Amino acid sequence: MSVYSRLQQLGIALPPVAVPAAAYVPFVRSGQLIFLSGHIAKRAGQPWVGQLGTDMTTAEGQAAARAVAIDLLGTLEAACRAAGTDLDGVARIVKVLSLVNSSPHYTEQHWVTNGCSELLQQVFGPEVGAHARSAFGVAQLPLGACVEIELIAELR
Repeated sequence: MSVYSRLQQLGIALPPVAVPAAAYVPFVRSGQLIFLSGHIAKRAGQPWVGQLGTDMTTAEGQAAARAVAIDLLGTLEAACRAAGTDLDGVARIVKVLSLVNSSPHYTEQHWVTNGCSELLQQVFGPEVGAHARSAFGVAQLPLGACVEIELIAELR
């Protein structure tokens, strides 16, 4: 089944590439690898503000990480198109790095990040979507966002 069929089954419409908020580009291609800049969680087009362990639950964090994954997929699609292919041309999701805005005693960053990881595996399937991953708790993120995630993918 194609990536686009899976997205349709999940009821996901990919957003356009977000305009960078500072001095960086949304993605860079090096050989067959595509590096996506960090994307912050958004809800209703605005930064999804909050801190896990203070005013957000793990389940809310997972929903935010899933929202980030959808935004990342929109950027990844643009990067694939720039390389002459589409999301079906992704050979592997290589790495996900997740930053979770957390209180000092919060320890469930890995569960929050599953919101992103599980969606990537649903969309790309277990062989292409399974990836290496890091999940960190941080004191703050840009604009007060609750989650920021970056991604590395490999093209066929």
